[in-house]
Parts: sequence; structure tokens; C-alpha cells
Amino acid sequence: MPEDRLNKISCSNYKCEIELTLEIISGKWKALILWNLGNYGTIRFNEFKRRIPGITQKMLTQQLRDLENNKLVSRKVYPQVPPMVEYSLTELGERLMPILEEMDKWGKDYMSLR
Repeated sequence: MPEDRLNKISCSNYKCEIELTLEIISGKWKALILWNLGNYGTIRFNEFKRRIPGITQKMLTQQLRDLENNKLVSRKVYPQVPPMVEYSLTELGERLMPILEEMDKWGKDYMSLR
């Protein structure tokens, strides 16, 4: 099967690029994963579980795979026992950081008005 059919993200399914961007980073956890990588650099799998309370191992694995498939996160596995896996932002992922920073500022402003 062609790779583009395996990936649920298809540019032809969206009316605008904002919709596509939201699809790629949507959900409860993806933005938090990206935010942590952008602010702390390379992070090991177990460190994510400490930094993002409430995320299950299954959900963290799934979200990291999605972000890796969409080329926002890179994964490095070290051949040792037990295996050590580190994640970092790709160049494409780093380009999202100004957007996430603005979302953070907007959220703080919104909370101060409430």
C-alpha cells in the first residue's frame, strides 16, 4: 500500500492549512509533548511520564508515534538493556515552537481576564 494511504493526514482533505495544522497537533497531549521538547530539549520516555502527569504509557507511546510519523519528533533508540529511547524535535517540530509560545501567552492573558 502506498505510504500516503497509511498516513491519515492528507492535504486534499482540508479546506485550509489551519485545519491541517490543528489536526496534526490536536488532542490533549501532543501540544504538551511538543512544548516539553521545545523547552527542555531531548527527553527520555520515562521523563515524559514525570513531566506530563496523567498521561498513560499507552497514550504517550501513541502520541509520540503520531508526532514521529508526522515528522515533528525524532526518536533515537540506544542498543542497551534495558533499552533507552530519547525523543527530540525535528527542524519541522522546532518551527511550531513560536506558535505554541503564542498559544501559551494567549492562554495566560485569557486566564487573567476571567
